[in-house]
Amino acid sequence: LSGKSFIPLLSSFACAIPGVMAARVIENRRDRLTTIFVAPLMSCSARLPVYTLLTAAFVPARSYLGGLVGLRGLVLFGMYAVGVVVAAATALARKRTVLRQPAPPFVMELPPYRWPSPGVVLHRVVERAWDFLHSAGTLILAVSVLTWGALHYPRLPAQVAAPLAAERDRIQSAHDAAEAAGDTSTAERLSAELTRADDRLAGAQRRQSLLGRAGRLIEPAVRPLGWDWRIGSAVLAAFPAREVVVASLGVIFEAGDGEDDETGRLREVLQSATWEGTSRPLFNVPVALSLMVFFALCMQCASTLTVMRRETGGWAWPALSFVYMTGLAYLAALVTYQVGIRLMGGA
Repeated sequence: LSGKSFIPLLSSFACAIPGVMAARVIENRRDRLTTIFVAPLMSCSARLPVYTLLTAAFVPARSYLGGLVGLRGLVLFGMYAVGVVVAAATALARKRTVLRQPAPPFVMELPPYRWPSPGVVLHRVVERAWDFLHSAGTLILAVSVLTWGALHYPRLPAQVAAPLAAERDRIQSAHDAAEAAGDTSTAERLSAELTRADDRLAGAQRRQSLLGRAGRLIEPAVRPLGWDWRIGSAVLAAFPAREVVVASLGVIFEAGDGEDDETGRLREVLQSATWEGTSRPLFNVPVALSLMVFFALCMQCASTLTVMRRETGGWAWPALSFVYMTGLAYLAALVTYQVGIRLMGGA
C-alpha cells in the first residue's frame, strides 16, 4: 500500500467508519479498495471492553523482567497485533491476486501553511457530523430496535414468568418493609437479592427470546470453539454492533447489564459459570482467548458495512468483507481454542 493508507488505518484503531471514509484521499482505486477492505481489522475502541473483561477475568496476573512486563498487558497487545498482522497479510494477498498492481510512489505536495478560519472549521465539523449521523446513526438506531426486539420477544409463558415475578414481588415487599422499619442491613441484603431476582427474570426471558433460540441453534457450530449457546447468543447479538456484547453477557448470565461493574460482579459470574447440567467450568484461558481472537478479526459492525457500501458504490465489497472476516475469525478462534486446550492437557 502507499503511504496515504497510513492515516486511514491509524484512524481505524478508534473507529473503522472514519477510517473507511478517510480512504477517499487515495487516488489509486486498487489501493483505496484494499485499504477499505482491511481497515475493519484494526482493533477499534468497541473491542476494548471485551479484551479488558476477559483478560482481567481469566488471564493470570503474572509479570516478567522484574515486573516491567505483565502477562495481561502482553495478551492485550497481542489482540491488537493480531489485527495488524492479519491486515498486512490480507492486503499483501489481495494486491498480488485480485487487485494485482505495484504500489504507486508516495508523493505529497505540502501546501503553504495558513491559520484556519474558525467559520470554515465549524462549517466542516457540522457538515461531517451530520454526514456521519445520517449515514451511520440511522442504521445504528434501526439495528438497536431490531436487536432489542430479538432479545425480548416472544415473551415468557405465564407459567414460567409468574413464579419468578412472584418471588421478585415478595423480595420487593420485604425490602420496602425493612426500609420502613429502619433496618439498614436487612434492606441492603434484600436489595442484592432483588437484583438477583431481576437478573433471573431477565435471563429466563433471554433464553426464551429469538436470540436465545438462535444461540441454541448454532451451539453445535460453536462448541468446537469452547462456547455454549449463551456465549453464542452474546456473539450473535454483537454482530450489528460489537459494543453490546458485554451487556449481552451480563443479561444472559444473569449478572445485570455489565455496565459500571465496580464490584466485578459480571467477572465473578463468568468465572463461576459452568456448562449447563454439569459442574465443568465454562470459561478458561483457551475459551477467553478464542473469544477475544474472534472479536479481533470478525466484522461486527453494521454501520461500517453501510459506510463501505457507500464508499465502494455497492454491496459486493461489504458482503465479501463480512464473509471473509467472519470465516477468518471462526478459523482463528478454532485454532486458538484447540491448541490452547491441548497445551493445558485437555482441561
